[in-house]
Amino acid sequence: MAVTSIDSLLAERGGVRGRVVFLRADLNVPLRDREVSDDTRIRAALPTLRRLLAAGARVVLASHLGRPKGERRAELSLRPVAARLANLLDRGVSFCEEIVGEAAKHAVEELGDGQVLLLENLRFHPGETKNDPDFARALASLAEVYVNDAFGTAHRAHASTVGMVAHLERHAAGDLLRAELEHLRVVREPERPLLCLLGGAKVSDKISVLEALAPHADLLAVGGAMAYTFMRALGQPTGASLVEPARLEDALRVLEITEKKGRRLLLPFDHVVAREIAADAESEIRAEIPDGWIGVDIGPRSAASFAAEARRARTIFWNGPMGVFEIDGFAKGTEAVALAIASAGAHSVVGGGDSVAAVNRLGLGDRIGHLSTGGGASLEYIQGLTLPGVAALES
Repeated sequence: MAVTSIDSLLAERGGVRGRVVFLRADLNVPLRDREVSDDTRIRAALPTLRRLLAAGARVVLASHLGRPKGERRAELSLRPVAARLANLLDRGVSFCEEIVGEAAKHAVEELGDGQVLLLENLRFHPGETKNDPDFARALASLAEVYVNDAFGTAHRAHASTVGMVAHLERHAAGDLLRAELEHLRVVREPERPLLCLLGGAKVSDKISVLEALAPHADLLAVGGAMAYTFMRALGQPTGASLVEPARLEDALRVLEITEKKGRRLLLPFDHVVAREIAADAESEIRAEIPDGWIGVDIGPRSAASFAAEARRARTIFWNGPMGVFEIDGFAKGTEAVALAIASAGAHSVVGGGDSVAAVNRLGLGDRIGHLSTGGGASLEYIQGLTLPGVAALES
């Protein structure tokens, strides 16, 4: 069943003018000295928010920030987000220090048509992550219409993404959430060949997606520290690199799946190695990782091979850096992959914070088909799993 779009809400008789619309967004942005240091997710939420405000809705905006575990923590307050949002919208943004209760209700009642109120961090309340029915009802009581535009939390069955939806007859998916589903659906039903590039630190973080993509992707290319667990499983030297001994059998199982299904799995065959993970560390390029050395990036030949595969692909999905890209000397593999994807003629989707950050750092964002705002959600969706936040909108 397809989810309703906000186009449908706006087209209804009377639309949303004067209506209180609860907009669940993903404003989980990094803060530094209690100021927003990267507003990418705030900007991603603007199109839906602006459409609702232009239509005369009284918008109650809500999000989580970090993992306060049900406790009020000043350093995780959304107040700095309200300030940045006001700057981006070039209009006032009200802020309520409460989430539910009389103070929140009063703040909503004070809203005029085309105005927005941002509630405090949803996860300050323990009922949010527990999908507590009473908390869900209290959230729903603030509004008449529900819109979910928080794809990054669509894989979580929380009160603001699932529980409250049943209490509001009118609900829809925002523009961002719908765009995410449409672009990621292309990875689930790709034009072939499909290249999936996975990186990052641990096989354990992505074993389920590795198993799901192994029979699905024409080529599964693995980089980052994950590759060293695969190499160890194959009996290749890994030096002092990060390896998960408990995942060696998992790695072999993924390799076995690709072989049985006639797919390919590509591992790096040269490496940037260092004595330690530090900007001033001694480093070399080696075909094998020597004892005492740490693999910190895929080597130039491997990067060229990954790039060549990107040029041959018709659909590309990338999640996870190829090395310790935060350090300039160990970022060349990640940069080479980003440049190759940007110049490929394929439908490309990049997901995960580190991968998106690498693309943005190189100024390549407008050359990628889609930059996904949801790392975990995108990985679950391309596996074919049901996202609770989306399923709630379909009910």
